[in-house]
Amino acid sequence: MSLLELDDVKVHFPVKKGLFFDRTVGHVYAVDGVSLSIEAGQTYGLVGESGCGKTTLGRAVLRLNDITDGGVVFDGTDLAKLPGEEMRAFRRRLQMVFQDPLGSLNPRQNIESILSEGMAAHGIGKDQAERREKIKDILAKVGLPSNALSRYPHEFSGGQRQRIGIARALVLEPDVIICDEPVSALDVSVQAQVINLLEELQGSLGLTYLVIAHDLAVVRHISDVIGVMYLGGLVEEAPSDALYAGPRHPYTKALMSAVPVPDPEVEDRRERILLHGDLPSPANPPAGCRFHTRCPWVQETKCATERPPLLDTGDGHKVACHFTAEIEAGTVKQTLATGIEAVTGTDTVAAEAEEVSEGETEAPAEDAPAKEPATVPAQAEGDADADADAKKTEEKAADATEKAEGSPKA
Repeated sequence: MSLLELDDVKVHFPVKKGLFFDRTVGHVYAVDGVSLSIEAGQTYGLVGESGCGKTTLGRAVLRLNDITDGGVVFDGTDLAKLPGEEMRAFRRRLQMVFQDPLGSLNPRQNIESILSEGMAAHGIGKDQAERREKIKDILAKVGLPSNALSRYPHEFSGGQRQRIGIARALVLEPDVIICDEPVSALDVSVQAQVINLLEELQGSLGLTYLVIAHDLAVVRHISDVIGVMYLGGLVEEAPSDALYAGPRHPYTKALMSAVPVPDPEVEDRRERILLHGDLPSPANPPAGCRFHTRCPWVQETKCATERPPLLDTGDGHKVACHFTAEIEAGTVKQTLATGIEAVTGTDTVAAEAEEVSEGETEAPAEDAPAKEPATVPAQAEGDADADADAKKTEEKAADATEKAEGSPKA
């Protein structure tokens, strides 16, 4: 049985209008029917572009956002149906690491106060002295010295502040940690350190992670299973290696094609898919498949009318697309029916690059006749005048010398 299981979770935010009656005129469908499961000790990576609902889903697991419908089953208990007091006890086992390490820490509290606050709320430790010793052990595990207890958040770097956020989650001895963009606010050099730290803690403490991110490289490095979200729903789910080796949903294909490859030869040969248009509004999502307004393989049948379920296509690879098999077999061709261009050929790109390079080399040749040394004659005349002046000066000096030599004889 899975440690954490989400069953058709929906999070809809009402849109209010009116000064007095405050009536509901619509809803924002931030999360609209997401189902997934996470095994104990596993890392589940959740990716998608901004506005797809991945952070809202993570907060809904902790009941920081109210769940409109569906179930969140943690260790056999449906958290969506728990009253507030019972949910508080479960929050000790479910913790979150937030995206902004500085904004998530109270600037008026020192590190000891920040880390001991949750421990005191859940009754961990007999007194502050016992809690302090436990905090020192946790700080050592995340790579911070014990003298950090008396310091304040602004005295630390971004990477150190994120380590404090991780320590705040660890002091409660959780089973599951939800990491919401844990490294997106950090420098690239620090990102690897934090990711490696999370992996080390998982190995030593047996933690289970739900990692929310938009950086595909980070998710690939740390995740066992990856789910791809688009406009409030999952469009693909697969083991990490399988997803990167062969994405099957058109949206995932577009995401993977946007990741640059270090090898220039491979980069020139590989398929490119350019999606035009922005993410539709979650307050007014398209009917049928949510992606059909931007899909390069959109078809006239089903796509705009029927929402595809997330089905297993083999080897644990789940895809929400009506024409997955046809696209893989090549029987469904790319279409521009919606005005969306999909650039997949490299010959056109190479030809355009060659034309640009030829144009750059020919341009100086056309300008060459204009580059005549127009100032050279004037320079020659100036040199001749200078020579004449020099000769006159020498003659005058000679005459003056003769006069000077002849004056004593006179």
